[in-house]
Parts: sequence; C-alpha cells; structure tokens
Amino acid sequence: MDERRRLGASGITVSALGVGTWSWGDAPFWAYGGMPDRAEIAAAFRASLDAGVTFFDTAELYGGGGAERLLGALARGAARPVVIASKFTPFPHRLSARTLHGALDRTLARLDVPTLDLYLVHWPYTVLRTAALMDAMAAAVRDGKVRAVGVSNFGAARMRRAHDRLARHGIPLAANEVRYNVLARQPETNGVLAACRELDVALIAHSPLVHGLIAGGGESARVVGPRRYLPAYRGERLRAIHAMATTLREIARARERTAAQVALNWLLCRDDRIIPIPGAKRAAHARANAGVLGWRLTAEEMAMIDRASLT
Repeated sequence: MDERRRLGASGITVSALGVGTWSWGDAPFWAYGGMPDRAEIAAAFRASLDAGVTFFDTAELYGGGGAERLLGALARGAARPVVIASKFTPFPHRLSARTLHGALDRTLARLDVPTLDLYLVHWPYTVLRTAALMDAMAAAVRDGKVRAVGVSNFGAARMRRAHDRLARHGIPLAANEVRYNVLARQPETNGVLAACRELDVALIAHSPLVHGLIAGGGESARVVGPRRYLPAYRGERLRAIHAMATTLREIARARERTAAQVALNWLLCRDDRIIPIPGAKRAAHARANAGVLGWRLTAEEMAMIDRASLT
C-alpha cells in the first residue's frame, strides 16, 4: 500500500497524511481552547516523524508567524527531512502582487530555510488578479525560493485560471488546499475535485475532522471556547455531526479504530490525490492520526458513511 502521494506534477511526493499547524501559533485565536504548549507540540512533531508523517502545512497568518517559527525550529533538529507548505495572505493590506516576494522572504526567515517546498495563496479574497499572483509565484520558483506553487480555498474556475497562468511559465499547479471532510463534501459537487483530477493537482484537505468535533463524537458538552460560536458547532449542524459520529463509531468499533481515524481513512479512500492535514498539538494526537495509515475502508463501510453524509 503506497502511503505517499504526489503534489500534482511538481515532482514532489509527501506522506499520504500531513499535519496542519494552524493551532501552533502564539495567538489565542488560533489555539482554540488555550495557548499552545511548545513542549507538547515538539512531542507531537517527533511522534509524527516516528510514524512516517513528514508533511507539515503552516502559514504566515498562524499566530502572526509563530507557527512558522516553531515549525522551522523543530525541522532544523529533525531526524529526517520534512516537506513544508506555507501560505501568502493576499488581503486586506496587500495591494500589489510584488508584496508576495517580501512576504515569502519573511516566511523563509521564520522557517530558517533557503527554499520552501510548497507556497500557496491562502485564499482568493483579494483585489489582486490571479494572473499577477501566479506571475509572482513563477518568479519565486525561478529565483530558487519555492519548489512548487499552490492555491488554497480556490473554486474550480479560479483554480483553472491559476493553472493556465502558471503553465505559461512551464510550472504546474501543485495543489489546492480546501475544506473537505465527511460533513463538508463540496469539493465533490462544486467542480474542485474534478478539476484536480483533470489537471493533475493534489487536493490538500484542511479541517478533515470538522475542527476536532468528530473526535469528540459531536457532543455539545465538548464544545468549549471560541469555536462554540462557529456555525459548525450549533443547532441542526451539531445534531448532524452527532449522527455522523454515531456511524463512524459503529465502523470504528468493528475495526478497533477511532471515529477520527475512520473519518481520515474515508478521505484517503476517496481519491489518491487527497492529502488530509489534521492538526496535532500533542504526541497522542499525532500517533492517533497516524493510525489512519496502512489500511483502507471497505466499499460497504464507505457506503455507510456516504449515506450518513450531509451534501
């Protein structure tokens, strides 16, 4: 069973499972439930590597650069090479595509690396044209500062424009990072997954565990801190999550797995272009996430989840 996946046609391969570091920053907003414990995060990083998970996704926005600094420090002392993705924030204060170069230089400095494996535009909400952003990305590749280019939260049409503009420079679009999980299956209906298949682009699935609520079984008593104000944690949506969690637990009991592992495995089974990036702030989280590797759900189990899914 191949537990590595390609970042599109970039020539870069990564572990089939990654780690999202949005909660590794210094700002409480990004660390739902409290400030991150750096020693615990370091233990999670080492546990991930021990399990063969070597792909880490971060962004300049996470903790105001704090997540990048911490990831860079951990990567420097790592026992094996890691693949790092980070993101450029195009809005609201950046009014020229030229600002991408300065932002990239600061990301490289925080990570303390000469070259970033994958650099993504964090979202499409910007006054900057996609073409101009991709031209700036292509220049970063030519300068040796970036190995591969991606986008994040892009719809199918804008993703195609990014792909076509990069193609003018002879550079493939490596990835589109979007929200995708058992309860958020929009990539299957909005054309994004189809475009990834057609254009040979990896789909990096963020929020693969519905912000951790799948692991909690969808129980409202587990929803604490700022996230209780999110629509995904309230009313009918919360009841739907609980119903899905019931299905996942049924499969998990038969498999001697956890509901979260079943949810992650479902993503791995959907398409070999999909790379889930669950968060991990503790070693136990990292080991549990890595337990998704080395096995696959049956067609019958996939159908059970399909029947329980929201569209």
